[in-house]
Amino acid sequence: MTAVQPKSAATQETFDSLSPATDEVVGTHPVHTAAEVEAAVARAREAAVWWESLGFGGRAQRLQQWKGVLTRRLKQLCQVVRDETGKPIADAQLESVLAIEHISWAAKNARKVLGRKRRSAGLLMSNQAATVEYLPLGVVGVIGPWNYPVFTPLGSIAYALAAGNAVVFKPSEFTPGVGKWLVDAFAEVVPEQPVLQLITGYGATGAALTRAGVDKIAFTGSTATGKKIMAACAETLTPVVIEAGGKDPVLVDADADLEAAADATVWGAFSNSGQTCIGVERVYVHERVHDEFVAKVVEKSQAVRAGSDQDAQYGPVTMPSQLKVIKHHITDALSRGGKALVGGAEAVGDRYAQPTVLVGVPEDAEAVREETFGPTVTIAKVASMDEAVEKANNTRYGLAATVFSKSRGMELARRLRTGMASINAPLSFAGIASLPFGGVGDSGFGRIHGPEGLREFARTKAIARQRFTAPIALTTFDRKEKTDALVAKLITVLHGKR
Repeated sequence: MTAVQPKSAATQETFDSLSPATDEVVGTHPVHTAAEVEAAVARAREAAVWWESLGFGGRAQRLQQWKGVLTRRLKQLCQVVRDETGKPIADAQLESVLAIEHISWAAKNARKVLGRKRRSAGLLMSNQAATVEYLPLGVVGVIGPWNYPVFTPLGSIAYALAAGNAVVFKPSEFTPGVGKWLVDAFAEVVPEQPVLQLITGYGATGAALTRAGVDKIAFTGSTATGKKIMAACAETLTPVVIEAGGKDPVLVDADADLEAAADATVWGAFSNSGQTCIGVERVYVHERVHDEFVAKVVEKSQAVRAGSDQDAQYGPVTMPSQLKVIKHHITDALSRGGKALVGGAEAVGDRYAQPTVLVGVPEDAEAVREETFGPTVTIAKVASMDEAVEKANNTRYGLAATVFSKSRGMELARRLRTGMASINAPLSFAGIASLPFGGVGDSGFGRIHGPEGLREFARTKAIARQRFTAPIALTTFDRKEKTDALVAKLITVLHGKR
C-alpha cells in the first residue's frame, strides 16, 4: 500500500478537494492524524533499507519506469491537475513534462554525483587513501504546494528517491488528488515496499510530519509557514530545505529585445494566474526604452484573459483567500499614486483575477515589497542599469530574476542577489535539470534539482584508509622532537613563501 492506512469509515475524518472554478467536489481524502503519520514514517524506515539495497542501478531502473508511466498517462495526469487547480490543460502539461525531465535526470546522474570518489590526501598524509561518498539520509518528508502540484514536489521527491531515500509526501490540501495520482503511479513500478507514501490533511498533518522522526524535511510554500516548519524541526535538529516566496524582478536594458522582454513579462506575470514563486512581479526598465516597452506590455496584456473556457490563457485563483491579498496590493498601489494601465481593483473577482499592469508605484508600496502571488506586475523607469540592480536587490526575498540585455546580460545577472537568473528568456533555469533551484533571504535556502539537489538528500561520508606506515609518525605520544622540527621545516618549505 502506498497511502497511510485510514481508520474505520466511522471514525476517519475526511475533507473534500474542490475545483476552484466551480466549487465542485473532485475528491475526498482522509485527514491523517499524528499517530498515522508516525506509522507511515516507521514503515518508510523499513522500506528505505530495501530501497537503498537496490543500488544506483536498481533505483534508476524503477525511476525510469515511473517516468514512463507518467509519460504514457500524461493526459490523465493533466486532467487531475486541471480539476484541482483550474489551470489550462496546456499549463498542466508544461509542468508535468518538466517534472518528467527531472525524474529522468536524477535517475541517470545519481551514481555519478553521489558515488564514491577519490580525493587527494596531500603530502603530509600521502600514506593515506582518501575517498568521499554520499549516502542516503533514510526517510525524507516532502511538503508540497498547490500552485505547481507536479513539478515542484517532484523536484524534491525524485531527487530524494534517486539518492536512496524513502519519502513520505504531504501534498497541499488544495491538490491532494494530484499527490495521490503520483504516489499510486509509483506504487505500480515499486510494489514491494512503501518507498513513497502519501499522507493528506491540513496544516496539522504537515506539522506532524516535521515531528515524526524523518531525517529531512523538504518544504515549498510561504515564508511564514517555512519559519514555523524550521522552528518545529529545530526541536529535533531535523534539517530542512526551504523553497519559499519571491518578489522576482525583470531588468530591461536600453539595448534589449523589447518584443521578447514584453512577451516574457506578460507570460511570467500572468501565467498560472500569477501563482508562481519565480514569476514576474516587478520590472525595471531603462528610461530610453521605457515608454516603448510599456506600450508593448499593455498591448499584449489586453489580449490575455482568465477563465475556465478553452480560449482562456489562465484559470482561477486556486486559493480563495489570495484574492483579498491581490486586490489589497492593487488598491494600495493606486492610493499611493500608482496608475493601472490594464486592469485595476475591479479586475479581481470572486474566482478570477484579470491582468493588471501598474506604473508609477512607489518602491515602498506593498505591490513592490510583498509577494502578491497574483496576475499583477509593476513597471518602473530607471536612469541606468545600476539603479535597476539596486532596486531589484532592495528586497528581503532573493529567489529568481530575468535580465534582457544584449551586451550586459551576464554582468547584470551575476549582480542580482538571487539564487537563479535567466538572460533574454523567461524562467529558463527551471527547465534545465542540471541547474540547482532555490533562493536566498526570505526565499529560503538549500537546493533542489541538479547535482546540488541530489546531495541535498544525502549525507557526506569521508573515509581515510592507511595504505602504508608513514615514515614520519605524527599521531602518537612517541613522537620525537626531531619529528616536530622536521615537520616545521617541511611546512615552511611548502607554505612559507612570501
